[in-house]
Amino acid sequence: MVETIEEYISEFPKDIQEKLRNIRKTIQELAPEASEKISYGIPTFYLNGNLVHFAAFKNHIGFYPTSSGIKNFKDELLEYKTSKGTIQFPFDKKMPYALIKEIVKFRVNENKIGI
Repeated sequence: MVETIEEYISEFPKDIQEKLRNIRKTIQELAPEASEKISYGIPTFYLNGNLVHFAAFKNHIGFYPTSSGIKNFKDELLEYKTSKGTIQFPFDKKMPYALIKEIVKFRVNENKIGI
């Protein structure tokens, strides 16, 4: 079992590592005060509660911004498979880093002021 986010990322092929590192960097830039940990076996950022999680799978990266993160961006997420608290970003599409950034900003604000 992995203990750090970097250890988790290093288990994947180089192209997937790059995507995971870019997601991690985006979150770190927007939530520098958030702590990092492995929770539920996947990378997790914590800021007054769980902020976001992400994970790599066979054909996609799962991004977990809680149900509010999905609801607030439902129109922007129409082209992606979603469920209550999950977004799937398929490897055969360009990673939507700008959208991830907006979702993380929303979640940081939500966790800081408890919307």
